[in-house]
Amino acid sequence: MRREWTAYLFHAPGLILFAIFVVYALFTSFILSFQDWDLIGERTWVGLDNYREILQDGDFHEAIGHTAYFVIGTVVPSTILGLGLALLLNSQIRGLGLFRTAYYLPTITPLVIAALLWTWVYHADYGLANYYLQALGVIDEPVFWLSNRSTAMPAVIVMSIWQTAGFGMLVYLAGLQAIPQELYEAADVDGAGGWTRLWRITLPLLAPTTIFVLIINTVGAARNFTPIFVMTNGGPPGPGGATTTVVFYIYQNAFRYLRFGYASALAYAMFILLFGISYLQFRWYRKRVEV
Repeated sequence: MRREWTAYLFHAPGLILFAIFVVYALFTSFILSFQDWDLIGERTWVGLDNYREILQDGDFHEAIGHTAYFVIGTVVPSTILGLGLALLLNSQIRGLGLFRTAYYLPTITPLVIAALLWTWVYHADYGLANYYLQALGVIDEPVFWLSNRSTAMPAVIVMSIWQTAGFGMLVYLAGLQAIPQELYEAADVDGAGGWTRLWRITLPLLAPTTIFVLIINTVGAARNFTPIFVMTNGGPPGPGGATTTVVFYIYQNAFRYLRFGYASALAYAMFILLFGISYLQFRWYRKRVEV
């Protein structure tokens, strides 16, 4: 350590931030999950009461349903779309770099800006969605996309697919370029068609890539907060809110109702759920890869 003190010195700023905002925050929130605290008064030790309340909290259970709806509606289409784009762009065509950049650009667009952009797209009076749908004769009158309980979540899901598909495309492109070309050449010699090569070579060899994309996208969608906060604020109004996911419900309990202890318990309950889902995904796909 004495010989390499300069390396530790250069790492120190990042390590300090990590220790304060991750390690210390995790430890503090875990202790806080066994307490009752409103940010002003004294902390009161309540033991497992917060976790018992989670089991009986109907709003939390409804938020889990909204989260599952959002995760499935986002992850499945964005993964399929990312794979499709990767297959299309894994070729030598003119302007290939331009297309790859254009499709990946939404992924690196700040979420607040993207959410504000799509809020304008969904605007009932001058939004592009209503304009083109009316022009095509799909709808007869403007739709209030973000204030209607039946359309609010699908509207946010479409925005999320647009924002995450580029990530899957980039990862799948790397996976496709790692597949030996000799396999495709041998398949051509055997007379295999495009669909046969896709189902027998491409998809099986992309299984590890699919594991990675699904786990990352699932965790990212489950903890997605910014689009819902900016576009719908957890609404439209009604029991639980039509777009109130678990993360947004945690935010409500912490910063609206000042129930920091209960919000911390909710956060750890969400961690357990995400860990379990990710573990099951990994186990299932590992069996597929081994077979």
